[in-house]
Amino acid sequence: MEGSGAARAAGPAAPERPGTAPAGAGAARARRPNGSSATGAQGRDPFLDNAKFLLTVLVVMGHNWIPVVDAKTEGMPAVKAAFLLVYAIHMPGLVLLCGYLSRGFDGRPEQVRSLLGRILLPYLLFEAAYSGVYTLFWDQPFRFTPSVPRYLCWFLVALFLWRLSVPLWRAVRRPVAIAAAVSVLAGFTDLGGELALPRVLMLLPWFVLGLRLRPEHLRPLRNPAARRWALPVMVAGGAGAWWVAPRVSRHWLLMDAGSADLGVQPLVYAGMRIALFGVSAVLIAAFLALVPSRRTGFTALGACTLYPFLLHGLLVKTVEGLGGYEPVKAGGALAVAGTTVLAGLVAVLLCAPPVRRVLWPLVEPYRLRGLRLGIRRAAERDERAPSGPGPAPRRAHNAG
Repeated sequence: MEGSGAARAAGPAAPERPGTAPAGAGAARARRPNGSSATGAQGRDPFLDNAKFLLTVLVVMGHNWIPVVDAKTEGMPAVKAAFLLVYAIHMPGLVLLCGYLSRGFDGRPEQVRSLLGRILLPYLLFEAAYSGVYTLFWDQPFRFTPSVPRYLCWFLVALFLWRLSVPLWRAVRRPVAIAAAVSVLAGFTDLGGELALPRVLMLLPWFVLGLRLRPEHLRPLRNPAARRWALPVMVAGGAGAWWVAPRVSRHWLLMDAGSADLGVQPLVYAGMRIALFGVSAVLIAAFLALVPSRRTGFTALGACTLYPFLLHGLLVKTVEGLGGYEPVKAGGALAVAGTTVLAGLVAVLLCAPPVRRVLWPLVEPYRLRGLRLGIRRAAERDERAPSGPGPAPRRAHNAG
């Protein structure tokens, strides 16, 4: 988040993070906060759930590659090419869906309370959890610094800030163009690591574009004609990634580096960023065209993707801290392929009911009994909100 994710977290009308419990569970679900009903509520759009799950799987795979992608081992250029292709799709695509699912957010008090429970509380808990992992396995002193997000916790901060900014983007003309200008200009400043501002601003256009999309904009991507051109586009994207892999830094796609960090002139930086917007837009459209529109064996997992999104990072940083990626570096591309398959399986297993039954207080703390500030009640109303596709003008469809 890479990624992302976390789209539902906002309030009754808006809601979803890259993974959360399903909508429509109601008060009965609140009494048994174990995630057991995440197999799909009536009215959910399977296309969006499928897309969220597949994007989250790509996030998990991408994080599995980061510790090895720069290794000087035979076959690693292919890994870097795959890394560039995936990173051009998964995080912009996930942020786009977060924006699309935030269309109903207008800043009402109950929405803000739900946002606090669904995003801010998990952020604080996972900040502490990641600090613990760095202390135990990286020999770092324990430091709890919420203003400087650790690892993938940046995405929760970004989603919190993006969601709060929704009324602003409704009030201005040409919001996507303004957000794109802000994104590029952010690369000319030294923002530091406070509140993950480089990524918050550099990925902002995708969130704002998602806000501007409507179901009719996505509908053409769900027909057979779109699928026929999508596969050649993805193949061309892979070939392009193979060609540029030896020539560019992967930090262009991590959205955490400005022109000075990348060592390029401002005009070159601006041109590259604009080109990346266009390339990612085409690849995301092709990816969404390949996403099944019907219910599949993994559709239900799209309702609880916040679990693999947040939890897999703890596993990655633990294994990396223990030196577990050193044999993978030595093994080259074949070893990376094996760990990639394993990462996909981990993404599925972290959605499993036993995992949710044990870890829901960490991932979904707003469900705890006795939680004050109306967070839990607002979140329950959010889950009862309609989630399927359709023209509800003040609601974001398909929470989760």
